[in-house]
Amino acid sequence: MTGVSKLTTPCFDPGKIPAAPNDPLYSLVSAYEADTSADTVDLGVGAYRDENAKPWILPTVRKAKAILEKDPRHDHEYLPIAGLPTFNSAAQSLILGADSVAIKENRVCSFQTISGTGAVHLGALLISKFAPRPSPDVYISSPSWPIHDQVFTNVGLPVKHYPYFRKDTKTFDVSGMTQTLNSAPKGSIVVLHACAHNPTGVDPTSDEWIEIAKIMKANELFPFFDCAYQGFATGYLSQDNFAVRYFVEQGFQIAIAQSFAKNLGLYGERAGAFHFVASPSSNASSTTNRVASQLSILQRSEISSPPIYGAQIASIILNDPQLLSEWETDLLTMSGRIKKMRKCLKEELDRLQTPGTWDHIVNQIGMFSFTGLSPAHVHELREKWHVYMAETGRISVAGLNDHNVAYFARAVDNVVRRVL
Repeated sequence: MTGVSKLTTPCFDPGKIPAAPNDPLYSLVSAYEADTSADTVDLGVGAYRDENAKPWILPTVRKAKAILEKDPRHDHEYLPIAGLPTFNSAAQSLILGADSVAIKENRVCSFQTISGTGAVHLGALLISKFAPRPSPDVYISSPSWPIHDQVFTNVGLPVKHYPYFRKDTKTFDVSGMTQTLNSAPKGSIVVLHACAHNPTGVDPTSDEWIEIAKIMKANELFPFFDCAYQGFATGYLSQDNFAVRYFVEQGFQIAIAQSFAKNLGLYGERAGAFHFVASPSSNASSTTNRVASQLSILQRSEISSPPIYGAQIASIILNDPQLLSEWETDLLTMSGRIKKMRKCLKEELDRLQTPGTWDHIVNQIGMFSFTGLSPAHVHELREKWHVYMAETGRISVAGLNDHNVAYFARAVDNVVRRVL
């Protein structure tokens, strides 16, 4: 056939897209579900489990759902781009404190998001679009939640890491972190876990947070808080937001990603929020309004309108003093059971005289524990004992219960003695 010209410029060819690696945690879930042994133990899942290793619907959530179903105004209409207003304002108060000066001075704008991941992503998009070029570095703890690196690199922001965890002592590496932040270029973004650090379970003390804030202010670094476990770490909402409140009190301009997946057990409902807080100034309110206008455009092009059901459940609880009080009781139930399992695991390992020291199991906080087990140990636990956990040695302590904690301790004792 004549007169047909060949393409001379490159074109998009899906056939040349390489296969991406499987997500390691989701692959772990699949392997666990395929294991037919009667002795399987799932310590990889990042979700709370009750004493019978089952998902737990919080009693407060059950009450909120009943209230919602009886409300004649309840429907399935679209929410505004920014989300459910009563949810956003209550989420603000929860993370910043009801008496927050920033809220009173209209220095905060909030957008409902697809849980915490969506909040991190929305904030990363905002930074990527309006940060100066070349883009500032984003400093993420080493180790951190793996999605942090993915979210920021996917929007074109360069990622660096600051030391966070000392493997030798299994404690917070305060000197490593502060030294790195002291040398970070001005204007860098620093991702901070507000409480119950994932995956290590190690948090800075109040004094260490104050020192971190001092260094970040001196170096003009931008704090980006990720808060997925407020109230789930210590059991008290007002304790777990200390770092965020302190940074705001110190006049920082900050971003906050907030999730209600863990602390309300609304995993699949994807209820979260992104907050921007402007620093105090005569034009702070104007800054907040301009940021909100740009977030609206980003949100509109990403998800258009956030999901309504989980936000409605959370809003009912957050805005009802009685339900809010009952929720705090639920949080104490979850955090208390996890603390109990930490204690039981350490006692079993001590009873077996398992080589090594295991104080870090009870000294860490929140859902996860960095056990110190090596990838070789993890592999042996999976192959011989049908125990499923992250290759890093991180376990979800919520996966332990009175029925399996002794079994897991025996398994750990066995592999530690066998595998160097």
